[in-house]
Amino acid sequence: MAENRLRTELNHLERKLVLLLNDYKKKESEIEVLRAENDRLRAKIEDKDQQLAGFQNQDKISKLVNGMVVDDNDTEALCNLLSEYINEVDKCIAHLSE
Repeated sequence: MAENRLRTELNHLERKLVLLLNDYKKKESEIEVLRAENDRLRAKIEDKDQQLAGFQNQDKISKLVNGMVVDDNDTEALCNLLSEYINEVDKCIAHLSE
């Protein structure tokens, strides 16, 4: 009788172990999915931060241009020059982010 009881207990423990192992594997899979999503979201935040920094720089440059006192003849040339600088900076940022 004691032997049957021990076998029953052993079988019960074995079933619990199998269930725990299955749960563990599921949790590992969920963790991997969440880590991948976390990495994706971190990259997205970094991209947004870079875009924001670019917009802030453009805003600062625009404020500088608007605050400058220049002749009407020089205004267009200055705007073109600053636009070229902004385009070059944007290219540099895009190149660095690759």
